Amino acid sequence: MAESDPRIKGAPLPRCPGTSVRDLMLADTNIVPEFLYTDEYENLGSEPIPASRYTAPEFFDAENRKMWPRTWQFAAREEELPEAGDHVVYENVGKSFLLIRQEDGTVRAFANVCLHRGRKLKTGDGWSAELQCPFHGFTWNNDGSIKKIPCRWDFSHLKEEEMALPEISVGRWGGYIFIREAADGPTLEEFLAPMPEHFQRWRHEECATAMWVGKVVPANWKVVMEAFMESWHTVVTHPQLLPFTGDANSMYNIYGDYVNLTVTPFGTMSPHVDPAGKAEQWIVDEFVKYNGRSSDNYDDKEAAAGGYNVKVPEGVTARAALGASLRDTTSAMFGHDVSFASDAEMMDALLYNVFPNFSPWAGFQPNIVYRWRPWHDVDHCLMEVRVLTRVPPGQAHPKAPPMKFLSVDQKWTEAPELGILGDVFEQDMENLPYVQTGLKASLNGKVQLANYQEIQIRQFQNTIMKYLNDEL
Repeated sequence: MAESDPRIKGAPLPRCPGTSVRDLMLADTNIVPEFLYTDEYENLGSEPIPASRYTAPEFFDAENRKMWPRTWQFAAREEELPEAGDHVVYENVGKSFLLIRQEDGTVRAFANVCLHRGRKLKTGDGWSAELQCPFHGFTWNNDGSIKKIPCRWDFSHLKEEEMALPEISVGRWGGYIFIREAADGPTLEEFLAPMPEHFQRWRHEECATAMWVGKVVPANWKVVMEAFMESWHTVVTHPQLLPFTGDANSMYNIYGDYVNLTVTPFGTMSPHVDPAGKAEQWIVDEFVKYNGRSSDNYDDKEAAAGGYNVKVPEGVTARAALGASLRDTTSAMFGHDVSFASDAEMMDALLYNVFPNFSPWAGFQPNIVYRWRPWHDVDHCLMEVRVLTRVPPGQAHPKAPPMKFLSVDQKWTEAPELGILGDVFEQDMENLPYVQTGLKASLNGKVQLANYQEIQIRQFQNTIMKYLNDEL
């Protein structure tokens, strides 16, 4: 891309030699949306990040006070509360909120705290005709208005119009429900831009949660999240993926303060692999064995396996052969015609990161959705992995399954529904707890970042500091 292109602010950054995302996209079987191969980033410099941002309780407390309440947080999917009266408890950094489906189909969110003595009104998801505190029986309607004050004669000082549950902002997009505690700030649409425009093609509102697993990880939430904001750790951490993953040839775009996009091409060899003697069929065979969104993650394994029995014809690339097979299999399994979709949208890792902790994959395959939340202290977090699949046309969205919870001592592989993804996440676990303890042991107190391949980490770190410095 020319240096004068306004989508690159500052001098273009060096890139890994070899086949680029743009090269692959322009050779695709079908037309690829231009934003999936167009560079858009800003040179954010090379200054190190203080290690204390990941380890200091004081920094952790500052995030909790000044950042989390002012950001839009992904709190639930629509299919978690399909009927009026269904509620979801969302908790983060000591705050607890109730999201409740109203009779008119809207969703409202309230502080999950009794205004009498402070007990949590609900401790889990479910359905309620009303919200009654289990301690003394103070009761609210599902719209947050007060319904009953027990022993009313003893509370003459309470005015009913002042006893409504405190309410916070709710935003809905693409089947996702967001909340924000602060009353002011950017709208959800402004916060997510340009994702709503991009996702018009992939329509996550047509998807539903097929599986959902959460695990406590002994590392700061940013340590874990940032491990999924670059692909070049694949060469050492996930070597089994190198035959079909263009890890160091990934494209990293950033959009303002809140959103970025990683495009990691699949169906092409890593630049770290010697291509001598490697056939296109070998790339496909390795993809079928180790790709995390393969048939291991489908209920209908026989149909899915058939879709992955891919033979590469003479003169055809692995990407083209995989794209054709995946289009056929996906259309048959989920009832959506995706014959128009590009090879890239059928197989590549198209990962959007939304500040501060929400990361959905894009494209037409079953989509992984990540969420990270602090878990009680600076040294632990809860990492959640969902897999969304498309709902066949004419069918109602199934209610989301509950999250399968894995404690700090359990392994991702103890959730067999994740298939081979569990093995991949366990490879990450070989690093992340030791990153946390290593940061605490650091003598120079600095974290050094790559200029391009880790530019998204720097973007998010800069945004955190804008919140803490009251610049946003």
